[in-house]
Amino acid sequence: MLTALLAAVGCTQQQPMAIIEGQITEADGKILYLDCIGVERTTVADSARLKGNGAFSFRVPQPECFDFYRLRVDNEIVYLSVDSTETLHVTAALPAMSVAYQVEGSEDNVVLKRLVHKLGELQRAVQMLVRNSGPELGITRARIDTLVNNYKKEVRMEYIYADPSKPYAYFALFQRLGGTLIFDPLTQRDDIRCFAAVATNLDLFHPEAERTKNLKSIALKGMRNTRPAQQVDYSALQDKIVEASIIDIALPDIDGAVRSLTELKGKVVMLDFTAYAHEQSAARIIIQRELYDKYSAQGLEIYQVSLDPNEHFWKTAAENLPWVCVRDEEAPYSKSATLYGVRELPTYFLINRANELVMRDASVKDLEAEIQRLLKE
Repeated sequence: MLTALLAAVGCTQQQPMAIIEGQITEADGKILYLDCIGVERTTVADSARLKGNGAFSFRVPQPECFDFYRLRVDNEIVYLSVDSTETLHVTAALPAMSVAYQVEGSEDNVVLKRLVHKLGELQRAVQMLVRNSGPELGITRARIDTLVNNYKKEVRMEYIYADPSKPYAYFALFQRLGGTLIFDPLTQRDDIRCFAAVATNLDLFHPEAERTKNLKSIALKGMRNTRPAQQVDYSALQDKIVEASIIDIALPDIDGAVRSLTELKGKVVMLDFTAYAHEQSAARIIIQRELYDKYSAQGLEIYQVSLDPNEHFWKTAAENLPWVCVRDEEAPYSKSATLYGVRELPTYFLINRANELVMRDASVKDLEAEIQRLLKE
């Protein structure tokens, strides 16, 4: 799974095409390679022998989502992302092509360049520490860890969470230091949240893209690896909620249509109070999407109540979700949340086919097993 570095849709020919052009000076007679960074491997997509002013021009497919390429002369590399932009213009000069290049036609590639250079700074700082290290290797290791952790904090906020839908957010997830991934998608919860955030955004806009499916798979495996053992907390059950019937909720969906909770009688319902801006939202939606895809045909429905204060943000986040998405405009003073005893977000409840509230999240040991049980009743 981790070999899917910078997973791309692929380099198959299709229309329309994008153009990568420009000049690499001081490189007369050198061969310029255009590499396509694919799902499992990097392959040479095209090449050209540079002459005179170093002009070159390559044509590549415009991808469904975004692809990654690299221009390569000797050991000098320029990374590029290609989306629906028709033309990228790159100018550089040997021998400093990797650090002194310019890209026109794509602001995303300008940001990508800053990210790549930031990693270069980290690599040089670590190399300096290693070269100057004495016999106290533990101290050197601690200093390297500090450098890496500071780097990760900055990249999380400025390149990943700033806009998880961008290609540079995806690129950041797979950066390596000394051959090892900087962001650990399998054991570190903070890092897994980054993978989940980008995967969720790709799933909203490009659910069928190969990159999306690959990233979701990585994020889900990481979440399963780090899922804490849940303890049953019966004290969390609210007396007024554990009743034979549910308290109805009627709120507008993104199209303005009022959707009632009781209209879902006959289905097993997850009543979910959430906020899409919450840091846990991306990871939860991936899990919910997996459950919904697996059990919706058998009668599972999700009634998701957003308490996001920003209506536009909510509509954008919920636009491509397949279940019932409503919003309480009184958030954070939601009467519905108060009636259900919601004290923190996210919180969910399970409702059986008879419109009876069965349990809340604090009482659920195994969510999938409980859904399976209720579907069979």
